[in-house]
Amino acid sequence: METSTIIATLVAAVITFVIAALAIGRESHRLDGIAPRAVYRLDEAVDFVCDRLPTSSQARLTPAEVERLLIAHMGWLHERGLQPDRVVDRSQDIDETVLVDETTLIAHLLAVAVDDGVELLDDVDAVEVVSAHLAYFDAIGAVGPTAAPDDVIGD
Repeated sequence: METSTIIATLVAAVITFVIAALAIGRESHRLDGIAPRAVYRLDEAVDFVCDRLPTSSQARLTPAEVERLLIAHMGWLHERGLQPDRVVDRSQDIDETVLVDETTLIAHLLAVAVDDGVELLDDVDAVEVVSAHLAYFDAIGAVGPTAAPDDVIGD
C-alpha cells in the first residue's frame, strides 16, 4: 500500500470523525433546550386515577365522573399557562416559578362538580382525585421538582 493512500485514508477518517462529532454536539445542544415530551392520554389517566382511588371513593365516583373532573383539572392548568397549545419541540421558556396549589385546585374541582352534575357525596373524593391525578403527571414525567417551603410560604 502506498503512503499517499494511507495518508488519504487517515485524513478521510479524521474528517468523518470531526463532522460526526459536530453533528452530534449540535443536536445534543438543541435537544437540551427543548422541553421533554410528556404524553398525556385521557383514557390512560382515567384508568390510572380510578385504580388509585380508595375503595370508598371508587364506590361513589364513576369513571365518567372522574373523566369530567380530570378534564376540569386540565382546563384549570391551561388557564394558568401550564398546558400550552403547542409543545412539540418547544424551547424551555418558563422564566418564573409556577406553583400548583392543591387547595385552590380542589376548590375549583368542587365548584366544577356542582356545575357539571358530578355528585361528590364527600369532599375527600376531590382530594383523592387530585392526589391520584398528580401522581399520574409524575408517572409520565410531566411534573417538575417540589417547591421549597420558602417558595410556597414566601420569604
